Amino acid sequence: MDFWEQIKDTLKQEPKLIKLPAQGKAVFVGDTHGDLEATELILEKYFKPGYFLVFLGDYVDRGTYSRENIELLLYKKIEAPERIFLLMGNHEGHPILPFYPADFWDTLSFSEREEFKEIFQLLPLVAITENGLIGVHGVPPDVDQLEDINNIQLGDKHWQQITWGDLAEKDGGFLGDFWGRPVYGQTYFEQVMAKLNRTVLIRSHQPHINPITFNKRCLTIITSHAYNHVRHIAIADLTKPIIKTVSELEIKEI
Repeated sequence: MDFWEQIKDTLKQEPKLIKLPAQGKAVFVGDTHGDLEATELILEKYFKPGYFLVFLGDYVDRGTYSRENIELLLYKKIEAPERIFLLMGNHEGHPILPFYPADFWDTLSFSEREEFKEIFQLLPLVAITENGLIGVHGVPPDVDQLEDINNIQLGDKHWQQITWGDLAEKDGGFLGDFWGRPVYGQTYFEQVMAKLNRTVLIRSHQPHINPITFNKRCLTIITSHAYNHVRHIAIADLTKPIIKTVSELEIKEI
């Protein structure tokens, strides 16, 4: 079995909703966007027993080493599929909802594009922990219950919330669609988090929002020099009881 078939076979075994066990620590990684150095540093330090790595999407475009970055992550996924999870971001969804610029996608041949399209469409969408955390690229979807995430269709409203959704520090639910990005306020955040029985959200996608929002219940992290001079990750102790605020996470610069 060649590499492409191996990774597709591996990803097909995963649901769209990843449930982390109550053991060890989870390392949440924001957009890496072709920042191969960031990915290598994280793997060197945390790709080992006792840690679960949750990458929150956007592995390609913007940075210099998009292909090297995503291929390294896919190889590691084959090596230890139970320790590393690659959630889908909007940049992995380019074939579903195109955008510009998309320099990684523009460099691919037709056959390469089809391979990456097939692989990316198999990526999970959401990760949760037993102590109240939820990790997504954009915003949590307004489904009735967590298990509904496994039935989300690519390109539908809930998929767009997960991969494209922005948050704004304003009251209100859906605040409008700006440049193709649906924006949601604090009312939406609180209602969806209550419905899904989640206490803290860890996300990426928005490099220019305040990192900690909504009464310290929402953390936005970016892990790429394509956006910022400083790259961050968040580490959660999965053995702890319910995590109620971002203050209980370890936020580290890499």
